[in-house]
Parts: sequence; structure tokens; C-alpha cells
Amino acid sequence: MIEFNSSAVDIAHALIGAELFVDGVGGMIVETEAYERDDPASHSFRGATPRNKTMFGPAGHVYVYRSYGIHWCLNIVCRSGSAVLIRALAPSQGVDFMQARRGDVAPRFLCAGPGRLAQALGITVQHDGLPLAQPPFQLVPAKTRPSVAIGPRIGITKAVDHPWRFGLAGSKFLSKPFPTVL
Repeated sequence: MIEFNSSAVDIAHALIGAELFVDGVGGMIVETEAYERDDPASHSFRGATPRNKTMFGPAGHVYVYRSYGIHWCLNIVCRSGSAVLIRALAPSQGVDFMQARRGDVAPRFLCAGPGRLAQALGITVQHDGLPLAQPPFQLVPAKTRPSVAIGPRIGITKAVDHPWRFGLAGSKFLSKPFPTVL
């Protein structure tokens, strides 16, 4: 089992290859990003607010927020003020439900990106603050340590050089490819 009261960077790495399901719909986590308490790109950087209060709650709970007023995003709270954004899944169960929620898109694009992923899994603000260890959630740790790509986070303007984005090496389900290391 994963101990969430720890560094978001360590947890983001450890979640690659785990399986995540919401009401039986989901698949393998193939991409994550870490956000620490002292990270200027984190919602918690300036302290607790009504929007981010879940980030300061118990570790192992879900933090859901709306990005750009459009897309819900799913995060897992780690130690106080830190969380892991779940960026992409390789869908494996409930693909028909995902396609009903997202439209007739190729499986590769069902959960490739945090907004797509949340929509495919049916994540809304109603999930904010719920414990990950209880229904409707199920998290199954990876049985083996997969090969993990590491790179800078994407879609942010602060602390862009932190190598806190993790992905399953070679996965076709990533939101964006990782930079090639020469």
C-alpha cells in the first residue's frame, strides 16, 4: 500500500503503474505531476483558501478543482499542502462509460490529460475531500516497478524547471510526450 503522508514527488513517482478506478471505471496511471507546499506552482503556495482547503486535510484524500473554469482535475493529497495531479490513465475497465462521457474518441485520447481523465472517470467537485481508500475509489498499487520517464511539468508558468512530471516510459496514453534526453 502507498503511504500518502509523504513527499508528493515520491508519491507521484510511485503511482506510475498503479491502477485507479472510480465506480469500477479506470485503468493504469501512466502520468502524474507533483506539487509541494513550498512550490510556487502549487495551489497551496499562499496558504489555505476555500478552493484549496482539501490540500491541507488528511493525506490520501482526493482534491478536485476546476481548471480554467472548464475542466475538473483529480489530485491525491500527500503531506499537508502537497498533492499529486493524475494527468493520464491507460483505460482498461469501463471504456464504454468513458466513451459515453467523452464522446466517440479513440481510447488513446480518453484519459490523456487531466481534464479528459476527470471527465472520463466522472469526477466532479462532489468527489473533493473523499478518501481514496474507500468507494467510489479503488487504488491498486503496481505489482512491479515500471520504467518511468521524468521531466518538467507542463501547463504551468512558475517553477517550470522542476522535474516533477512522471510517466510510464513508452506509453501511448500520455498527455504529451516527454522531452528526448540526448
